[in-house]
Amino acid sequence: MQRTALITGGHGGLGVAVVEAFLTRGWRVVAPTREEADLTDPEAVRGVVAEAGELDAVVNLVGGFAAGQPIADTPVEVFERMFALNLRTTYLVTQAALGRLREGGAVVCVSSATAAKPFAGAAGYAASKAAVTAFARTLAAEGVRCNVVIPSMIDTPANRAAGMPAAKMVAPERIADVILFLCSEEGAALSGAELPV
Repeated sequence: MQRTALITGGHGGLGVAVVEAFLTRGWRVVAPTREEADLTDPEAVRGVVAEAGELDAVVNLVGGFAAGQPIADTPVEVFERMFALNLRTTYLVTQAALGRLREGGAVVCVSSATAAKPFAGAAGYAASKAAVTAFARTLAAEGVRCNVVIPSMIDTPANRAAGMPAAKMVAPERIADVILFLCSEEGAALSGAELPV
């Protein structure tokens, strides 16, 4: 039987590599675009999950990044936007998918090294990614096979354009391999793990 993965953010810098990794291994992949569904909206999320059908894996990649937002000067609405993009989407997609997740199915969430080592101007991003980690650990405590991947700086066109040194970034394909492993039968013994990549 062909396995199915719901991969959010599947068209982004990391997402393309993750989708390709799953397709190469023979998975059926459902990867909604931003134009197809607003994953901050519960009704839209339920529609995506219903169309996806029975699932063997849920990979929560969709999210956002923001810097240059010092706490003293950042409106709460701007701060909360990071929680909507990073935590709310992860919560809604996972919650909607649980009823469709086959026995032994896996959930993978993506946090960030910034959650543990924040930098000035990124309170919303760092706090929301720390919340993603806490959410994933809670899901694992509730008996769902769930793990967190914690990338450092990802080698994407946007990060290269920002002048980030390639030597300090991790290739999306390497992260994709870890995510695929966590969703595979070989990774079935892992749950509640936080894996730096």
